[in-house]
Amino acid sequence: MATSKEIRTKIISIRKTQKITDAMQKVAASKMRKAQQRMELSSPYAEKIREVIQHVATSNTEYHHPYLQKHAQTKRVGYILVSTDRGLCGGLNVNLFKLALEQAHDWQNRGVEVEWCLFGNKAEQFFHTLRIAAMAQADNLGEVPAVADLIGSVKVMLDAYTNGQLDKLFIIHNEFISTMVQKPKILQLLPISLPESKKPKFIWDYIYEPDPKVLLNTLMIHYIESQVYQAVVDNIACEQVARMVAMKNATDNADELLNDLQLIYNKARQAAITSEIAEIIGGAEAV
Repeated sequence: MATSKEIRTKIISIRKTQKITDAMQKVAASKMRKAQQRMELSSPYAEKIREVIQHVATSNTEYHHPYLQKHAQTKRVGYILVSTDRGLCGGLNVNLFKLALEQAHDWQNRGVEVEWCLFGNKAEQFFHTLRIAAMAQADNLGEVPAVADLIGSVKVMLDAYTNGQLDKLFIIHNEFISTMVQKPKILQLLPISLPESKKPKFIWDYIYEPDPKVLLNTLMIHYIESQVYQAVVDNIACEQVARMVAMKNATDNADELLNDLQLIYNKARQAAITSEIAEIIGGAEAV
């Protein structure tokens, strides 16, 4: 059985750790609100441009953009994987990586190669451990990411699709559903397709000025960038929520552990006092 001094040392150590986790929980709660605000501010633009692109996909434009054309065969697919830069956020990254590997194995079983674009230190470390090379990667995006930090890596994947090196392009990220629920989500970026439930009843088209090709080329790039940016800010909001919950659980667990250790310490101290009293009585009787 541990001595009173050893137990007291453990109690002091756990209390110090509890103060750290409690502070991290409060910091994560503050950052979570700001991350949610950024996510909500960027969401309307991402939704609106998605609606425009989905309508363009069903229009009868003379110019058919490469991003709207399906390839005859699927020989190689690409995934943009959005993870966190830091840990201590529960199973957020674990669930994300599990889904990504399941997707990769599914394609590989069908004889299709998989290429990766990685966002976040955790994804880079995970794939480095598995010895899987990535076509592009970006990390240390910070809590307020900029589109300019994403363009380089995204362009590598878009160029690969345009050159025929990729037949499909997806993005995997954590979707913020509520404070208690965050789930990995897969979105097909290319080729752009419209779900059957959202196909319009009546066909109409925009009036393009000066030229559909110029406008659509620019619009398609902005669409992809907006979807990737939305996925990144969504993932950051999920990260802060998951870290807040994880640190709260750690703080609560520390409370339970302290109560157990305090009970053990009291019993050890009582046993030590009883032993000392017995020794004193025994010595007195010997005299």
